Amino acid sequence: MSYSNTDLIQLKDFYQHQLLQDTVPFWFPQSIDTIHGGYLLMRDQNGNLIDDDKSVWFQGRTAWLLSTLYNTIEPKQEWLDGAKSGIDFINQHCFDTDGRMFFHVTRNGNPIRKRRYYFSETFATIAMSAYAKASGDEIIAEQARHLFGECIKYSSTPGLLEPKYTNERPSKGIGSPMIMINTAQQVRETIGDPRCDEWITKWIAEIERDFVKNDIKCVMEQVAPNGDIIDHIDGRTLNPGHAIEGAWFILHEAKYRNNDPHLIELGCKMLDYMWERGWDKEHGGILYFCDVYGKPVQEYWQDMKFWWPHNEVIIATLLAYTMTGNEKYAKWHKMIHDYAYSKFHDKENGEWFGYLHRDGSVAQTAKGNLYKGPFHLPRQEWYCTQILNEYLEKTVQHENQSL
Repeated sequence: MSYSNTDLIQLKDFYQHQLLQDTVPFWFPQSIDTIHGGYLLMRDQNGNLIDDDKSVWFQGRTAWLLSTLYNTIEPKQEWLDGAKSGIDFINQHCFDTDGRMFFHVTRNGNPIRKRRYYFSETFATIAMSAYAKASGDEIIAEQARHLFGECIKYSSTPGLLEPKYTNERPSKGIGSPMIMINTAQQVRETIGDPRCDEWITKWIAEIERDFVKNDIKCVMEQVAPNGDIIDHIDGRTLNPGHAIEGAWFILHEAKYRNNDPHLIELGCKMLDYMWERGWDKEHGGILYFCDVYGKPVQEYWQDMKFWWPHNEVIIATLLAYTMTGNEKYAKWHKMIHDYAYSKFHDKENGEWFGYLHRDGSVAQTAKGNLYKGPFHLPRQEWYCTQILNEYLEKTVQHENQSL
């Protein structure tokens, strides 16, 4: 199948409507904490609060979203004010005395938990970058660049952060170069930083060299430091949706680099490999985990359907189609789009359920917790709207030039 321009216009209108009339209104303004600042995001199916603790990485993710809506959709003061609430809360409560960030705090900002990884820092970086662009606050912009530099150190300096495991079986995960690619892209597109292009090139090269296995058509989730597969149960575990998220980051970079053919090939290859391993041919949707050699997986939720991989695959397939014109990606996009919006979307209350059983039935009804909130879904709907707008504008220009 293929998409006509009429189909793509309808898709663009659908994503924009879902974003602005369904997803965003579920969260805002009710999630902005007018007493302590930041966001109250742990909510049930109806939007009622089920816990008032705060996930630090979601304070950053949410401030990024509101700033990005302000920068790209409409300069609404309520979005800018809402973003400032998150930025202020992060600066007042979310940094430890060593400069590292917490992961989980109370409503008023008392720390509960700190993790070994630095993802809270990456999301604070993109939040500050987007907010600095929206507000013109150069102090926040410089803070974002400083924090970006710290993230570069964390990602590139072995032993700088406390290790999770002993040295008995060293490994590295694809998550670090992936999240740093996207962090750098966001910094570059909002406030700019001369380090971005060089480091993005390094992180993409690492993914291609060490994690993409062309001989077995796979993208590994973790490998030995030299890129070898670790033939133990954790080392064999794949997360198809996560790898496909990495694929669209690389396709995004290919577009930025004037449709770099090598990056298009790499991103599409990663998408192809992990669609084949992740798509549930019996029930539809993307399986959460699978084993690289087809062996049993340790995690008991391995065959569940989580919301966020579907957001990433919707983006990746649409981006691949608009960049290559390959009808396979239009077919895959329609498959994943139709599955996700028929199974995850709560037509009565708005937003998506987060967790389905393999057969597509709802496993539990929370819309927000420490790991789910206003990020993956609204980012998908926002980004798909953006790329379709751009694609359709170029198509019209091309048609006009041909007349």
